Amino acid sequence: MMVDKEKSTKNADLAGLYEQSISDIKEGEILRGIIIQIGDKDILVDIGYKSEGLIHKSEVSDPGELKVGDKIDVFLESKENDHGMVVVSHEKARKFRGWQDIVDNYKEGDGISGKIARKVRGGFMVDVGLEAFLPASLASMQDVGGADNLVGNRYKFKIVKINVARKNIVVSRKEIVEEKKREEKQAILESLNKGDIVKGVVRNITDFGAFIDIGGGITGLLHITDMSWGRINKPTEVMNVGDEVEIKILDFDKKNMKVSLGFKQKMQNPWEDIDEKYQEAGVVSGKVVNIMPYGVFLELEKGIEGLIHISEFSWTKKFNHPSERFSIGDEVQAMVLKLDKGSQKLSLGLKQLEDDPWQGVENRFHVGDKVKGMVNTLTDYGAFVELEPGVEGLVHVSDLSWTKRVNHPKELIEKDSAIEAVILNVDEQNRRIALGVKQLGTDPWDDITKRYESGTICDGTVMNITNFGMFVELEKDLEGLLHVSEMSLDPSQRMEELYKPGDEIKVKVIHIDGVQKKIALSVKDFDEKKAPEKSALVAKEKPVDSETTAKSEGTEDSVEEAPPAKETTPAEKTPPAEEAIPAEGGEDADK
Repeated sequence: MMVDKEKSTKNADLAGLYEQSISDIKEGEILRGIIIQIGDKDILVDIGYKSEGLIHKSEVSDPGELKVGDKIDVFLESKENDHGMVVVSHEKARKFRGWQDIVDNYKEGDGISGKIARKVRGGFMVDVGLEAFLPASLASMQDVGGADNLVGNRYKFKIVKINVARKNIVVSRKEIVEEKKREEKQAILESLNKGDIVKGVVRNITDFGAFIDIGGGITGLLHITDMSWGRINKPTEVMNVGDEVEIKILDFDKKNMKVSLGFKQKMQNPWEDIDEKYQEAGVVSGKVVNIMPYGVFLELEKGIEGLIHISEFSWTKKFNHPSERFSIGDEVQAMVLKLDKGSQKLSLGLKQLEDDPWQGVENRFHVGDKVKGMVNTLTDYGAFVELEPGVEGLVHVSDLSWTKRVNHPKELIEKDSAIEAVILNVDEQNRRIALGVKQLGTDPWDDITKRYESGTICDGTVMNITNFGMFVELEKDLEGLLHVSEMSLDPSQRMEELYKPGDEIKVKVIHIDGVQKKIALSVKDFDEKKAPEKSALVAKEKPVDSETTAKSEGTEDSVEEAPPAKETTPAEKTPPAEEAIPAEGGEDADK
């Protein structure tokens, strides 16, 4: 009986110790368990409690690597469920330890490694010790070929956000990928040198050039001007998207990671030895490749073009546009006029292959000869008259009439009309012939100066009123200037109110210049005994004061008085009459 009593006491002590040991296990704790059995779906774990716990294999990232006797962390959810089993979770334990690890050892902006577990709405869930969210916009899927290729792979990420309250993390792969690309680009740029020949693939083509991938994520620009030494209209004439090409490094910017590429620079510049192939005055052949308003470009060989200016088309015929003479693709012969190797410019001429009609013109035309020709062009300053094919002379506006004031040649002659003229000057070197029409008759000014001596009072007709005076016709095609300073105007009077074109007026000649072909007139300083009062100077139609007329006729219409004329200060006075008379002769006739 004594033995049984001692045994019972011993069992009671052991039970007390056991109860004490398991009473230290609390729900919500992470425990270290030992795997005692691995089944098809579950793993049995001994946590030192009165019963074992079961964890599902799906909670373990690599269940195939586990074996009986291995230690594993579990989270105690409940000491006993309805079946008397302990409820534990390996996944919750892992998440808890992972979260604690991140809180203790990481901060926003740090890098972390993880495995993309699955795709969810708006992004991916990443196992970094616990599940973190990877937004699709930060996943950088292009380099792996799409979202499906990301799942199941381990990558480096950057922690974007840690939300302690909600115990979640947002990560990004984009910054890691971009940083890696920058490092790779920088490494490649460090190895590049100007003048290197590299291989690349055409990724994109625009109107101004092509973008070429030269490796390492570096895309360089090949400008259209660096594609060919010859003229091209668009880059696709040289290359297309997807083409593998060899290009030359022209320049690069390591800081901004920009590379300038050249394609034509792999070949010799055809302009380097152009002076050996083409000499001035030499005859060349080429094809018209471009037509501009000012001329056509002739391609002599690939990369060598010359300009035939429109003025070099013909000695005799004038063209309004080069398209009247040439079309794209025309084969043309021309003469080299000027070669500028430094500027890569070549000037060509077409008319130089024909006889120059101006050559020997001084032997065919002499000063004083009377000639006939057709009026080809009328300008403000004169008329161009064709004397023979390719040879024109100019009749200056001042050489159309001895006495008539001509504002434009069209007042006396018409385009495409035949006229006769006298040769005044011949300049073969500058290709100019000066003609005169008035020189067909004698100069009448010797007689005019005798008939209109200073002091002569005569009748005239107002022809034109300007701001400085009036031109008065004394006889057909003979005018004199009545300057405003030679009119007895009151401060309140204006010249335009007293005189109108067509009015007959009595004037006095105060100066006549037979050399300059000028006559100065006046309506003041008449001898009171010989000349009528100012009110009678206008012989036929003196303007009638409208207000007086209205009152005399008894009309009820009110008449608005004209504003008084601005009083002229000495500084504002117009120049004397003689100085203001415009010369009949304009520019030199040979201009």
